[in-house]
Amino acid sequence: MDRTALLRSLACNRFFFRSARRLSRPCSSLSSRSASSSAPKRHRLIPDRSSRRSLLRQRLASSTSSLNFRRSLSSLSPRAVATPPAHSSSEFAGVQDEVAEKLGFEKVSEQFIGECKSKAVLFKHKKTGAEVMSVSNDDENKVFGIVFRTPPKDSTGIPHILEHSVLCGSRKYPLKEPFVELLKGSLHTFLNAFTYPDRTCYPVASTNSKDFYNLVDVYLDAVFFPKCVEDFQTFQQEGWHYELNNPSEDICYKGVVFNEMKGVYSQPDNILGRAAQQALFPDNTYGVDSGGDPQVIPKLSYEEFKEFHRKYYHPSNARIWFYGDDDPNERLRILSEYLDMFDASSAPNESKIELQKLFSDPIRIVEKYPSGEGGDLKKKHMVCLNWLLSDKPLDLETELALGFLDHLMLGTPASPLRKILLESGLGDAIVGGGVEDELLQPQFSIGLKGVSEDDIQKVEELVMSTLKNLVEEGFDADAVEASMNTIEFSLRENNTGSFPRGLSLMLRSIGKWIYDMDPFEPLKYEKPLIALKARIAEEGSKAVFSPIIEKFILNNPHRVTIEMQPDPEKASRDEEVEKEILEKLKSSMTEEDLAELARATQELRLKQETPDPPEALKSVPSLSLHDIPKEPIHVPTQVGDINGVKVLQHDLFTNDVLYTEIVFNMGSLKQELVPLVPLFCQSLLEMGTKDLTFVQLNQLIGRKTGGISVFPFTSSVRGKEEPCSHIVVRGKAMAGRTEDLFNLVNRVLQEVRFTDQQRFKQFVSQSKARMENRLRGSGHGVAAARMDAKLNVAGWISEKMGGVSYLEFLKALEENVDQDWEEISSSLEEIRKSLLSRNGCLINMTADGKTLTNSEKFVSKFLDSLPSNSLLKTASWNARLPPENEAIVIPTQVNYVGKAANLYETGYQLDGSAYVISKYISNTWLWDRVRVSGGAYGGFCDFDTHSGVFSFLSYRDPNLLKTLDVYDGTSDFLRGLVMDDDALTKAIIGTIGDVDSYQLPDAKGYSSMLRYLLGITEEERQRRRGEILSTSLKDFKEFADAIEAVKDKGVVVAVASPDDVDAAHKERSNFFQIKKAL
Repeated sequence: MDRTALLRSLACNRFFFRSARRLSRPCSSLSSRSASSSAPKRHRLIPDRSSRRSLLRQRLASSTSSLNFRRSLSSLSPRAVATPPAHSSSEFAGVQDEVAEKLGFEKVSEQFIGECKSKAVLFKHKKTGAEVMSVSNDDENKVFGIVFRTPPKDSTGIPHILEHSVLCGSRKYPLKEPFVELLKGSLHTFLNAFTYPDRTCYPVASTNSKDFYNLVDVYLDAVFFPKCVEDFQTFQQEGWHYELNNPSEDICYKGVVFNEMKGVYSQPDNILGRAAQQALFPDNTYGVDSGGDPQVIPKLSYEEFKEFHRKYYHPSNARIWFYGDDDPNERLRILSEYLDMFDASSAPNESKIELQKLFSDPIRIVEKYPSGEGGDLKKKHMVCLNWLLSDKPLDLETELALGFLDHLMLGTPASPLRKILLESGLGDAIVGGGVEDELLQPQFSIGLKGVSEDDIQKVEELVMSTLKNLVEEGFDADAVEASMNTIEFSLRENNTGSFPRGLSLMLRSIGKWIYDMDPFEPLKYEKPLIALKARIAEEGSKAVFSPIIEKFILNNPHRVTIEMQPDPEKASRDEEVEKEILEKLKSSMTEEDLAELARATQELRLKQETPDPPEALKSVPSLSLHDIPKEPIHVPTQVGDINGVKVLQHDLFTNDVLYTEIVFNMGSLKQELVPLVPLFCQSLLEMGTKDLTFVQLNQLIGRKTGGISVFPFTSSVRGKEEPCSHIVVRGKAMAGRTEDLFNLVNRVLQEVRFTDQQRFKQFVSQSKARMENRLRGSGHGVAAARMDAKLNVAGWISEKMGGVSYLEFLKALEENVDQDWEEISSSLEEIRKSLLSRNGCLINMTADGKTLTNSEKFVSKFLDSLPSNSLLKTASWNARLPPENEAIVIPTQVNYVGKAANLYETGYQLDGSAYVISKYISNTWLWDRVRVSGGAYGGFCDFDTHSGVFSFLSYRDPNLLKTLDVYDGTSDFLRGLVMDDDALTKAIIGTIGDVDSYQLPDAKGYSSMLRYLLGITEEERQRRRGEILSTSLKDFKEFADAIEAVKDKGVVVAVASPDDVDAAHKERSNFFQIKKAL
């Protein structure tokens, strides 16, 4: 969970590509409890692709996902893989059998898992049958999770609403939201909950043992003894309710999940994914939406809600996971206290997932999706072919082979099915997630969006003919080797970014365990991997993969083709249907009924806005300031010089992997070339050289390295007018492949030719499709980027490369590529010439000391090959968007509302207390007013301490002007704040938890490099930490004066629905400049 972006100047592990942070802020930082169809990271055995549509409903993020760090590629040679040190199970403490017996558990199985260097023991609670996986190793990032099978029978969203509600107070913790208190004041490295189509997961993680057990206890009490089954108002708040402020006004629906799912159902890709899942599984629980359909959610009764909890949230129906370096005995002791209170139940039989029988004939479904009125609607169709691959779960070896096949066909830009579809010109971007294997039965989906109505049939025919061709011809040997190495490198590196490794393993294990299969099997990839490699070597890849394509796809009649048609009237039609239902309801009510509903509305709001009493707050366990280290986390950094170029080296254990960043200054780039930079970065990796096609180059990178990516990084620098703006080339390889890595980076930078006009047109279409998707799904990020662009130069640059301005640029470029190609090609070359220089270059490397030393000669050779032209004159980038309020109108049922101002321009001097205060505002005032009583899925603030911009943002918000009124009330909230020492301590500890976010070695090295680029010294880090630790109530009161500037001088940007913008325009005439974006 990407908890916050407030701490960038202290360089926590979310400190990356600034405009990416802005535009793809994971939604867990808003609500931290969710059920969405998109997930940046999956946890299957085969490494995932970033474009994959997932059925996992969650909000998770890794620090690498926004960098689009491609999961590539090691070599088949033994020296190119990191061999895990030999461990034995005796190295890790275990639970004595007699201790387990005494606590009420029996040991079912014990295994040493060499792949994750862990001793894993499966226990069964004798009284209830609850199953527990206890995984012991030396990982300090401890993980706990409890998972229930929760199959819904309809689309009322019961599992999702319950997932939200159980964390709203419990028996031992009788306050409104213990979850929020943990967000405020713990050192968690992960704190979330998420709903799948058939199960609900509650995971936590922390590196601090005391904090970890506090989190575990709050979660166990929450799931087994929640207040929500006795408190109707929690169900109303998190699920749905009728709202009526005054009997003379209209009735409306409110509820956090209700509005969240309205946002989900506004996104075409999500509508497509849901239609495909439900059509593939018409006869079991996957045929309904566990997240909830907004048109069906209001049919859910409180009695059904309570009964669902009683039936499924029982130890007999639970799978419980512990992982890390804590005491295994303590794990069972904590569990026994809870589990012993229950008797066995019939829940495991009632929650079993039924298998979907295979169809005898394919079917076709046509759906509508809400679209804008602009552009040619005939060219906005989507088509996706979907298969249910088997009528039963597959064995691990077949799953592994399917995963390899999936990567071969779709995993990289050079993969044949992906390449042929995109090069066909029949559509703008890929839809469908390839192989999906996280449910009981696996599926395969592939298609295109941005398709002309006349080309729908052609897309279907092209998919089928390409698959037939792959059966007949097989795969290129280099492609097979590259895919093999991608997967092997990723499995052995086990780099989960900011996502805890133990949680990644838990989700992998649960994928089998939840269906009563072996929980150990998914953790052990070595033997099936060796067997698959041997089989490919012996029989050839064609003999392995062609029969799989034939059996599971081509000869499989269980195929569903989904065609999505654009409908500019759909959003307003859905709103009209809802309005009619509510008008009919109101007309059927008496004056007394209306008065009672208005009274109930006020009563709920009063409860939501009344703070918990101090004694209730004290019930949530927390740490003290004595538990907090006084020093910031130190990353070893040696600043040196090779051939006149600055080199940063971080001596850290990386399991024999070298991570490197090569940074070039963008300061001399002409202003008009800025929007081309993202396409320049893509072109470097996806066009060919004089000697190699882009496919061959891609495969070479795959065979020799662990991946190369290129992206821009832009940020303001505190105290300076000029922004920090760079192109970053990021790569990784096994230590023995360092020379290959630097050679390939050199080829990418200097030898790639910008001559492939048709591929460039594809890049433009893909980028446009991504931006349109971002507008609908991450409108808060688009609003934030737009406000930044009005307030500082770095924001203007970032918005030109990833905001509404970028989308407008792409639309114009798409029309003109053919006639302007020579000029575009020369502009790409001009970007390369202005960037590529030894002057202003920086090299960053993270590895163990021996690898760093051995790498220096390859770095030297690489630098010698770079042009040494003197740094060109710095370009004048003194540009900003006009500081006017804007409403960016899109076809949606929810809004994303932002307001921002620059605090430094009012004279505010940065103090570490600002981090504490910003986090506190998000987790109290904005959470309570924008989310809890306002009904939005999320509301938060963000202080960019580099630029001084303080932003308020909301996410999937039913309101617009009301939310702005909440923002404007923030300074009064701070002035009237009453806060005891416990609350202040929690706020400080929670902030330190963000500053000290858990990082893997590559992230530590990258964060340290960014601190260097932005001029943040160790002395400043120590000073800010001291200011955080000494934050007082007086600081809160003084900060109120600073953020008064947002109320008085702030600029507003809302990404919003046409109806809400019209209503706002009527209420505040000429408040917004209106821009239609879709």
